[in-house]
Amino acid sequence: MTATHETPAPDRVPDRVPDRAAPPPRAVAPALLVAAILLLALNLRGPIVAVSPVTEAIRADLGIDAGTAGLLTSLPVLCFGLATPLASALLARTGLGRGVLVALGVLLAGTVVRSLDGLPAAIAGTLLIGAAITVGNVAVPVVIGRDLPRQAGAVLGMYTAALNIGSMITLSLTVPIAGATDWRFALASWGVLVVVAAGVWWWATRSLGTGTPAGATGAETSSAGPVWWRRPVVWGLTIAFAGQAFAYYGVTAWLPLLLGDELGMSETAAGVSSSVFQVAAIVGAFGVPVLLRLCPSPRIVVAVVCAAWAALPLGLLLAPQDWAVWCALGGAAQGGGITVIFSLVVRKARDLTENRRMSALVQGGGYTVAATGPAVVGAVHEATGGWSGPLLVVLAAVLVLFTAGLAASGRTP
Repeated sequence: MTATHETPAPDRVPDRVPDRAAPPPRAVAPALLVAAILLLALNLRGPIVAVSPVTEAIRADLGIDAGTAGLLTSLPVLCFGLATPLASALLARTGLGRGVLVALGVLLAGTVVRSLDGLPAAIAGTLLIGAAITVGNVAVPVVIGRDLPRQAGAVLGMYTAALNIGSMITLSLTVPIAGATDWRFALASWGVLVVVAAGVWWWATRSLGTGTPAGATGAETSSAGPVWWRRPVVWGLTIAFAGQAFAYYGVTAWLPLLLGDELGMSETAAGVSSSVFQVAAIVGAFGVPVLLRLCPSPRIVVAVVCAAWAALPLGLLLAPQDWAVWCALGGAAQGGGITVIFSLVVRKARDLTENRRMSALVQGGGYTVAATGPAVVGAVHEATGGWSGPLLVVLAAVLVLFTAGLAASGRTP
């Protein structure tokens, strides 16, 4: 999500199964495929968070309030929740290789359209970006699990890290580019990364075939039966992920402006400083699996993650001068929060089919709620004129994660 955010379980595949088994894909060079996955990952969060360091310039140019500006960050997250069935259908129809290329084409178009004149173009481009990234969210774990099974754990870790590195790069460099040009050119310039990723992805996956549906594994049966969605643990994990993702996107959207207002940082300095929150997620993404192996109960890991998460809003409220410490703790927590939730999905699922279904519901429901994060935090800031209220909203989301996560990580059936 990484950015971690939002790395799904590696065996998550669309439920659609073709009538005939597809021929197995031809071998690919693992190193080239890994490079393609990492370049793709740089584009799966960066175009969204690039908006946050130039939010004030966008608001002034388009004449919009903070809540409306928050839509430029929240609408793609809403797509993550609502467009997953369409993404699955696309991949099932076109195959993984071609489907991701189509998505990258849509992502490039959305990046350009968002930078055209007027709010309607900005909204339309943002929706295209969200739909395209949703396809990547679904496809990458399937590719890793299918074509790199022996290296799946390491590649998933690198993929999660690349999500956050993409966020860090765009947060750090968007303001300097905008300073030399304007915010429109700065946001559109990230289309270069999309073109590079598309070229390497085509090169790496051309031997996979274009008609191999995602998750073409034949008929499936589930011992879980039709009542899997009634299990309390399923809804507990969905609520926990909603709290995690709401807090992440609310902080990501407004942290640069908060640092500028509270500490007097310039736009450039605030953009670079807020990237600490993204980079630190790498620690959580790799550290939580170690804690899950060492700790006798996953509840302990959930508590540790939530304590580190809560340090961010509480620290910025009580001692904002130590912002780097709070951003580092919160960043590690947001990377670890995704990891622990999807680890619990794997542990609590009773078979592979239920695993996929739980993963889809947890992400779909969680991201739908999280889509309101930037808009809610922005609206509270607009209404109160300060940052205490927004930080308390983030803290409330962390408490939701804590409560639901503890319940789900217990012995709930």
